[in-house]
Amino acid sequence: MVSVDAIPETKGDPGGGLRRDVGLIGLMWASVGSIIGSGWLYGAQEAVVVAGPAAIISWVIGAVAIVLLALVHAELGGMFPVAGGTARYPHYAFGGLAGMSFGWFSWLQAATVAPIEVEAMIGYAGHWSWAQGFQHADKTLTTSGFLVAVVLMAVFVVVNFLGVRALAHTNSAATWWKIAVPLAAIFVIAVGNFHPGNFTSESFAPFGAKGVLSAISGSGIIFALLGFEQAIQLAGESRNPKRDLPRATLGSVAIGAVIYVLLQVVFIAALPHSTFAHGWAHLDYPGISGPWAGLATLVGLGWLSVVLYLDAVISPGGTGLIYTTATSRVSYGLAKNGYAPKIFAGTDKRGVPWFGLTISFVTGVVCFLPFPSWQQLVGFITSASVLMYAGAPLAYGVFADRLPHHQRPYRLPAGKALAPLSFVVANLIIYWAGWDTLWRLGIAIVLGYVLLGGYAWYATATGQPDAPRMDFRAAQWLPVYLLGMGVISAEGGFGGAGHIGLWWDILVITVFSLGIYYWARTSASGTEEIERSIDDVIVTDAPAH
Repeated sequence: MVSVDAIPETKGDPGGGLRRDVGLIGLMWASVGSIIGSGWLYGAQEAVVVAGPAAIISWVIGAVAIVLLALVHAELGGMFPVAGGTARYPHYAFGGLAGMSFGWFSWLQAATVAPIEVEAMIGYAGHWSWAQGFQHADKTLTTSGFLVAVVLMAVFVVVNFLGVRALAHTNSAATWWKIAVPLAAIFVIAVGNFHPGNFTSESFAPFGAKGVLSAISGSGIIFALLGFEQAIQLAGESRNPKRDLPRATLGSVAIGAVIYVLLQVVFIAALPHSTFAHGWAHLDYPGISGPWAGLATLVGLGWLSVVLYLDAVISPGGTGLIYTTATSRVSYGLAKNGYAPKIFAGTDKRGVPWFGLTISFVTGVVCFLPFPSWQQLVGFITSASVLMYAGAPLAYGVFADRLPHHQRPYRLPAGKALAPLSFVVANLIIYWAGWDTLWRLGIAIVLGYVLLGGYAWYATATGQPDAPRMDFRAAQWLPVYLLGMGVISAEGGFGGAGHIGLWWDILVITVFSLGIYYWARTSASGTEEIERSIDDVIVTDAPAH
């Protein structure tokens, strides 16, 4: 098997391939910059309305879930430092059909986050009179708002075209700001405005366990914590991926989780009782459309609200910028695996996948049309994200069996137990997003099979040398998995028919997930086939310097 350390430089890409220009801080800040985005501006308010003060428990559960998934990704990222890694691990483990599927989930998630961040920027900007005409009352974009959104998407793309080194510097500067502002808000608002009685005066958990669980997916908690995979997506441009990827992945999750839990605690404690006297579901105060800035004004910190409104442009903007990068790297990975036309793997003289960036812009513009608000986008993207993440624990189990001696710069402790547990957790998060979200996600999945499957059929029919082998045997579990999750959601109590009661549904998801996990491990590609796939892709994916 080819050693990653001995990868030759690529000569096949028009621009000489991707460039290894990103160090540890650049990788970590790419992930932290993605985690600290519009989620911190809206997440605490959305969660407390759904779960009451017990939203703190929701954040802790969400953080534990993301840590489990990040641990798995940390080992895989060190093993296979290739661009768009999350889209490619299932390809190595299960062949073409599974690789194409999880590749589509990865691209779908990455391509639709930047529009969410633009929606958040425009929503907060409504505080200023000049921006109040950008949205209708139902939060849909007006014509002028749509034009502003298009310009913002174009800015993300233009910065990306400057090259990964310029991108890393730009994102690092923005991320220092994005960390400093929420930490300052936590400290400044808590001093003199911390009311412990708020946690119990209207009941700690007014909506019970269902509210706590619903908040994890539906109110933006998981969405807020997502983003650690950005270091993985940039693995092909890391100077020392084996050392830096695990550190960047785990470090970013730790930073994000601590900040978000503190934000939720302070948000609840700082609210005047009058704002939730009629129950947490009816939380209301002037400026609540920009929850943190409105709260700062409410407690007499007008100067802080000005900073927060400014941050409402910078924080989502930085996240949108790095997800635009991720979209082009995932499509680069899809092309390298043979699921998309080779033009997506072409790079310009700066090592930028130019066509993938162009398509990410077009996709972002399209996303402004059917989705009216940030909140409605969140549930959809959370489900797409976690579907993407679910492929990593499955691939991990296969590599533990088939490649036990492969070099692992980071080795997950108790990995054979934590990998199936993380797969269960991922499926619970998908289920808690609710049936109303999942049936829409199902349509998007079908669209992906039409697009990528159509290209795979064309490549095979025309004898393209990189045409992917679908390998239905290794992915025989996949249709059962996707359809099974849909059926359980439709019958469950989170937007479904309610035929499966609370707690019973968790048991059903757990048993179903473990069955799929061990079925997938049994039916996966053989060791020789996995090694051949890794060799073929990594050698052609080698970066230029």
